[in-house]
Amino acid sequence: QVQLVESGGGLVEPGGSLRLSCSASGNINSIDVMGWYRQAPGNERELVAAITVTKNNRIDYADSVKGRFIISRDNGKTTWNLQMNSLKPEDTAVYYCKAEASRWTNIYYYWGQGTQVTVSS
Repeated sequence: QVQLVESGGGLVEPGGSLRLSCSASGNINSIDVMGWYRQAPGNERELVAAITVTKNNRIDYADSVKGRFIISRDNGKTTWNLQMNSLKPEDTAVYYCKAEASRWTNIYYYWGQGTQVTVSS
């Protein structure tokens, strides 16, 4: 129903900034939550930030990124972004965009393929 593609990853020095973008296609009107997750080698995939459309665009951040990262959306539900500032080596991970969508009584989860973010000197 929904297809997601991430972009914007790359190599950045500590303290630098990077902006990720997620483009959605398909049944985009069904999207209830727009999120960003990350997974470092050997670690579990963790929530970075999310916008819950059905809760008046409530924004949630992981404690580790609060004050440094900003999630936003453009063009309705078709695109959402993650502005990452003051990056730390600990932020190095594959970042995935995620969509939660509902149709009838069912809830579906969709994932992008991921984009690598490397923070290193």
